[in-house]
Amino acid sequence: MAARSDLRRVLVLNGPNLGRLGRRQPEIYGTTTHDELSALCVEWGLGLGLDVEVRQTNHEGVMVDWLNGAADDETPVVLNAAAWTHYSYAVYDACAQLTAPLVEVHLSDPMARPEEWRHHSVVTPHAAAVVAGRGVDGYREALETIAAA
Repeated sequence: MAARSDLRRVLVLNGPNLGRLGRRQPEIYGTTTHDELSALCVEWGLGLGLDVEVRQTNHEGVMVDWLNGAADDETPVVLNAAAWTHYSYAVYDACAQLTAPLVEVHLSDPMARPEEWRHHSVVTPHAAAVVAGRGVDGYREALETIAAA
C-alpha cells in the first residue's frame, strides 16, 4: 500500500516468532494472528492520522536494516523486538540512532514472566515509552503514544 502524504508514517516492527501469533503459546500471546494484528494496526493508525506499515522478521540483520532506515528517514517506530529485546546489542545500537519516537511494546509483561533473562531490555534505554502486558491492545496504545508526540 502506498504511503499517504497527508498521514504521518510509522513503522511497526516485530521480531522473531511473532509471525506465529495465534498459534504460538496462545495462553501467553493470545489468539490474534499476525495478519490480524497488522490489519488492526493499520486501522488504528488511520484513526490517529498515521500511515502504519507493519513488518515482521526472524532475521536480526533485516531488523537492524529496518531500524537504520527508520533512523535515516526520521520515521517513528513501534518495536516488539521479541527475544532480541533481551540480548541483541545490534538492535540496541540501531535503536540508539533513532531520532523520531520509539515505543517498545510487548504482548506479555516480560517483568512478570518467570525467566530471569526476560527482565532485561536493550531497547528500553532508547524508548520514549514501554507498553507491556496489554496483549494486542498494547499496539494501539503504542500508536496513540506516537500520534501524541
